[in-house]
Amino acid sequence: MEKTPAFTETLSSCYHCGDTIRGERVEHEGKLFCCTGCKIVFEILQQNDLCTYYDLHETPGTSPSTIEISRFDYLDDVVIQNQLLDFTDGRTSRVTLSLPTVHCSSCIWLLEQLYKLDAGIVESRVEYLRKQVSIKYLHEKTSLKNIVILLVSIGYEPELHLDAVDKKMESEITRSLYFKVGVAGFCFGNSMLFSFPEYLGVDATEEILKTVFSYLNLLLGVPVFFYCSKDYFVAALGGLKKKIINIDVPIALGIFLLFARSAYEIMTQTGPGFIDSMCGLLFFLLLGRIFQSKTYDRLNFERNYTSYFPLSVMTKKNGVETTVPIATLKRGNRIIIRHGEIVPADALLLQGSAAIDYSFVTGESTPVEKVLGEMIYAGGKQVGGAIELEVMKEVSQSYLTQLWNNFNQSMREKGQLSELSNTVSKYFTIVVLAISFGVLAYWLPKDMTTAVNAFTGILIVACPCALAISIPFTLGTTMRIFGKNDFYLKNTSVIEQLSRIDTIVFDKTGTITHAKKSSVEYVGTELSKEEISGTYSLVSNSAHPLSMVIAEYLTAEKKIVDNFAESLGEGISGTLEGAAYRVGTRDFAGKTKAGNGPVNETRSYVSIDGTVKGYFSIKNLYREGLSGLTASLGKRTVLAVVSGDNESERPRLQSLFPVGTDLQFNQTPSDKLEYVRALQSAGKRVMMIGDGLNDAGALLQSNLGVAVTENVAQFSPSSDAILSGASFVKMQDFIRFASSSMSVVIASFVLAFMYNVVGIYFALQGLLTPVMAAILMPASSITIVLFTTITTQLLAKRKGLL
Repeated sequence: MEKTPAFTETLSSCYHCGDTIRGERVEHEGKLFCCTGCKIVFEILQQNDLCTYYDLHETPGTSPSTIEISRFDYLDDVVIQNQLLDFTDGRTSRVTLSLPTVHCSSCIWLLEQLYKLDAGIVESRVEYLRKQVSIKYLHEKTSLKNIVILLVSIGYEPELHLDAVDKKMESEITRSLYFKVGVAGFCFGNSMLFSFPEYLGVDATEEILKTVFSYLNLLLGVPVFFYCSKDYFVAALGGLKKKIINIDVPIALGIFLLFARSAYEIMTQTGPGFIDSMCGLLFFLLLGRIFQSKTYDRLNFERNYTSYFPLSVMTKKNGVETTVPIATLKRGNRIIIRHGEIVPADALLLQGSAAIDYSFVTGESTPVEKVLGEMIYAGGKQVGGAIELEVMKEVSQSYLTQLWNNFNQSMREKGQLSELSNTVSKYFTIVVLAISFGVLAYWLPKDMTTAVNAFTGILIVACPCALAISIPFTLGTTMRIFGKNDFYLKNTSVIEQLSRIDTIVFDKTGTITHAKKSSVEYVGTELSKEEISGTYSLVSNSAHPLSMVIAEYLTAEKKIVDNFAESLGEGISGTLEGAAYRVGTRDFAGKTKAGNGPVNETRSYVSIDGTVKGYFSIKNLYREGLSGLTASLGKRTVLAVVSGDNESERPRLQSLFPVGTDLQFNQTPSDKLEYVRALQSAGKRVMMIGDGLNDAGALLQSNLGVAVTENVAQFSPSSDAILSGASFVKMQDFIRFASSSMSVVIASFVLAFMYNVVGIYFALQGLLTPVMAAILMPASSITIVLFTTITTQLLAKRKGLL
């Protein structure tokens, strides 16, 4: 047999969305569109004088979904509305919707012109980084349902999932930190101004001014001490209760002594105190915390199975179809599941041909054919036509829910505090306390005043603010550099875990293979242009995954198919221009010669008028650069692959991975979890890289779980990090850069200790003055900030990440 050259034809792009036009073309006013939906969106924008949309960005749109208005009937439910709305007074409401397809300035412009498309919309504002739009509307002129339908019609379908009604994207912790930084910054600036008379010296005639300013300083210190520093005292006490000396212990001690000594000196008029130093210290510490906690709010690292489910499902009662919230589903309800929809509860198949994709749950990518009366479990996706099911268990009692609950029980504790900083602070605190009490014992018999000043001075100047700042600024910078490379971390502690990984476990489907691409090749007698068109037309009428892959591979004119039929588990057939076409299994196509071909490929045979022309060889398409990545990773880490698929890909994987890589197949979600747990029991620090719920247990159990996704704004399982599939081959660079970042932290610790040594030298002699503290403490903090951020960015450039 001969291999047919790639099917080639001059391709055009859709004027609206930019997609390649395959098959039939839709033309309007000299412009080409890939589908009727894109043409309709263009007409809507043209009629409302909104074609500036196309001037701001070339092909800015997205192809709209087919609209079934009844699909959104549940949005008329008052209970659902109350869960989704941000505000309502009965006349005016505001809602915030997540729009994953927002991607350019044209999107922003169009979405902020929604009031021109619906008179009931008062205003709409886009928050691009979170891919959200906030819409204010009038009840008497429009409704939430109408707004959602409008968004779908122009290609921006909102992400309305079961977990969305309980999710608030904004971090309350981050908002609180902003308030505290504002207070600390205000007090820091003003206390410095009030301290100038003391720094510059005043005449005896201006002594009253000095006293007034010192009391004003004390007044500014009160909110900083009681409000801004609260978190450090709470964390320090929490650590001490657990018999842990974390880095907050010496910081809290330093803050307390700064305020206590300052209050004493000001109240007794024996000194000016250190209020400006305390305010500056808190300002830089809180700034570091913001830098560390300012993570990617538009991403959700704590997703569970409900993130897959829409808010509603179509039910059928007495022949009438209605949409109801999923939460109200009961045993015995009949539901309609269409192509591409998720089965939300365990149910029996009553009508239709079911081909269920369980890759979400099991990892097995091949759809499972189901017959009437067979159980279909929650989490399966229908990839054929519409089917009718009878619910056997409520959503909360389904197999999927039980599976997720089992995963949650296996979740290990992940410390939010850096192990390195806690180790350093433990010994740092012990050494500083030993020096302080030693100095106190030395000076106490000689001079009580010098003894107290030296004792408190050491504890003040040795406060590890520079140590506390070095970690968030270094790792915060690293986290942002990772983000620019589409590798998003849950928090900065993940970087430390990444630098210490010695074992990496990969899932196969959707992780090391492309989630939505396959390698397709036609082998056989060369097809004529008419035969290619006929084959394309036939497979385009089927929703089976293999048919869609072949349709994507072929490029031809789409024709009308007569007598189209789909045989469950066998193939499809139809008549085009008098010729009988069949695409499917070897037996279905009429090939009787023995031989199934390699086990690592799927074959779909093509026959025309009873003559088998050839077959389409469909294989998993592994990510580009996978072999080079595994070779470099294998030099410093142990690698393994655990897959829910069968062993057909073993030979291919053995060629892509280093010799000795453990390859496990037919693994259930629980098997994957236990595999990771066994490695950890052997003392390994495991990173699990997966993409679906079938990997969720292993992701949670591992020391570091990385979820791979083709679109970081859409679903990925609960994890420590989210990695774009396009950046998968950079994993080795990420690991190396994480190690370099930890080296920067250690170097900044050394620099901070040098500052502390200088300060302690003066404090030992009781010579630490407010002016000296006001210069030394902010200078150390600023130096650390500059050193860590600049050094980290330079290292990133050297490694090609910037």
